[in-house]
Amino acid sequence: MPTELQAVLFDMDGTLVDTERLWRRAVEEECLDLGLALTDADLPYVVGRAIEDTAAHLVSRAPGRTEPSRLAAALERRFTRLVRAEVVPLPGAERLLAALGAAGVPTALVSASPRSVVDTVLAALGRHRFGTTVAAGETPRTKPFPDPYLAALTALGAAPAACVAIEDSLAGVASAEAAECTVLAVPSLIPVPTAPGRTVVDSLLDVDLVLLRGLTAGR
Repeated sequence: MPTELQAVLFDMDGTLVDTERLWRRAVEEECLDLGLALTDADLPYVVGRAIEDTAAHLVSRAPGRTEPSRLAAALERRFTRLVRAEVVPLPGAERLLAALGAAGVPTALVSASPRSVVDTVLAALGRHRFGTTVAAGETPRTKPFPDPYLAALTALGAAPAACVAIEDSLAGVASAEAAECTVLAVPSLIPVPTAPGRTVVDSLLDVDLVLLRGLTAGR
């Protein structure tokens, strides 16, 4: 029998809001302070990763210049400041959230950003749009591990096979797939290839209820 769509779980940065560019700017500015240049080779450690992961990677490139915890705190402060000033929903995000709400489909926000950044974005998007939210530090492990998605599924009381996770990064896709969700990828800074159980589109403007219901029905 076809599987009914029980919930849609959204990544935040680069998926619902245009904050990946702000995160990259924050990282680039901290890199300059360390005497480093951010390169494409660094992006897998930056896009979709927790702040602590990025800080640890940068410190490995500049040993002795700072401590991971100190750099992580500086990155969080800089990123939060940029988000407060410049957060913008991505095209199609508000329309899709409104359509899901009107149809009574539960949603979750599942982010690798800290709670301070998540709450800033929720103030812009509307906290009422999400049945539950998960931020970095609120599960034993964050993306690319499945823990954040498993926590959201538990809070919603939803089965992973009946849910679609919408992600923009390889780390986020890995997290959602490890939780056994169907994945819809909308790549931002790094390409995401298609794979079994994974659909890739160019924009949230390409996403509607018909597509989302079709993805779970296909399983």
